[in-house]
Amino acid sequence: MIRFICNRFEELLGSVLLLVMVSIAFINVITRYCIKMSLAWTEEITVNLFVWVVLLGTSFAFRNDSHLGVTMFYDGMPKWAQRLCYVIFLAASLGFFGVLFYLGLTEVRDEIDLEVTTESLAIPVWWYTIATPAFSLLIIIRILQRAWHDWRSGNI
Repeated sequence: MIRFICNRFEELLGSVLLLVMVSIAFINVITRYCIKMSLAWTEEITVNLFVWVVLLGTSFAFRNDSHLGVTMFYDGMPKWAQRLCYVIFLAASLGFFGVLFYLGLTEVRDEIDLEVTTESLAIPVWWYTIATPAFSLLIIIRILQRAWHDWRSGNI
């Protein structure tokens, strides 16, 4: 059971977040038409959860090697050039998400120190932004898992 949850973490959490987003948006539409008022907090939650879903989708794409890629040139390269490109891509991806992790942690620390709260719900902003470093770390783990899988299977 634990292995299933770990292997399907992105799909499970992403599905729950999408369900919450759709439900909140639907409630907002109903209230707007029935009582002629919009619920301000719904946009705050929906936008922030959308960012979470995007990061989870990125992690999913790296895990399953289903991220967007144009392989026309890559497929035509000799094997040594493909390996070189793979290593460059791997280093660039790890570097990008490493920097995103670091900057996300810095942002969360600043928001905690400054006690910043959201405008509509007055909850700490870091509750939303903690997803950036957390999911960046998950993406780094998934990139390394994919690289390990590719190396062991001889794809690189």
